[in-house]
Amino acid sequence: MKPVDFAYTKARTLEDAMHALGENPDDALLLAGGQSLIATLNMRLSAPGLLVDIGELDELRGIELVDDAVRIGAGTRHVELQRSEIIAEHVPLIAEAISHVAHPAIRNRGTIGGNLALADPASELPACCMALDATFELRSLAGKRQVAAREFFIDLYETALNPGEILTSVSVPLGTPRTRHAFREFVRRRGDFAIAGLAIQGELSDGRFAALSPVFFGISNKPTLVRKSIEPLLINPVFADGVRAAVDSLRDELDIVGSVHAGAAFKRHLACHYFAATLREMYEHAGP
Repeated sequence: MKPVDFAYTKARTLEDAMHALGENPDDALLLAGGQSLIATLNMRLSAPGLLVDIGELDELRGIELVDDAVRIGAGTRHVELQRSEIIAEHVPLIAEAISHVAHPAIRNRGTIGGNLALADPASELPACCMALDATFELRSLAGKRQVAAREFFIDLYETALNPGEILTSVSVPLGTPRTRHAFREFVRRRGDFAIAGLAIQGELSDGRFAALSPVFFGISNKPTLVRKSIEPLLINPVFADGVRAAVDSLRDELDIVGSVHAGAAFKRHLACHYFAATLREMYEHAGP
């Protein structure tokens, strides 16, 4: 199958791209890395009247330390995240997760902004950004605004992006010496979208969790930040007891959506197993 007919324009600047979107807010799509969009075009799941190519906008690329955060341009490719010393040192959760994103050929072209804007519920990076409490910058002809990652993902392939808006950058707060993270996912084959996964970051203080942000992906229509089930871990002085109580609570808290590849019961089992395993990993690696 081939795509439907569409017009094409190559943006030379971000301003060009915003004008193209502003003139066609309901009929234009952005092309960045194209690793998801080209496939949906060919299957006619996407049928834009205009394709706006932003793949060569250098102003949308780059990784840098800005004040107390790591700023990642939305056009930054996955392979650049994978090779970045800044990401490895300051955002180790993304450094660990990025090697699980698809395959090398796709990581060479795919961009973080395209990945986040697509909002596939089985994708790793949306969950990581929520666990890290990242902030997204969105720009349009009307100006720019900041949206928390935890408020950006609304439903299945639905985000807080308004017509005419472009996701331009991601800001991730720097961690502290007490920050710990862990990552798990279950896939049919290496590089596939996850059947179930967990990205988690927390703060350990005096042998107890002072903060915790577990985000599950692949189990529902959007990344799921667990809130209620972390309470036993924040208040229970005995770690093992806290984990047992947290896992028991998690079974009831998660709203699981089964798929043709895995039923809801299997996904729930994976989620509980990963939750307990990552908590123990973070706790054991806390050091003295």
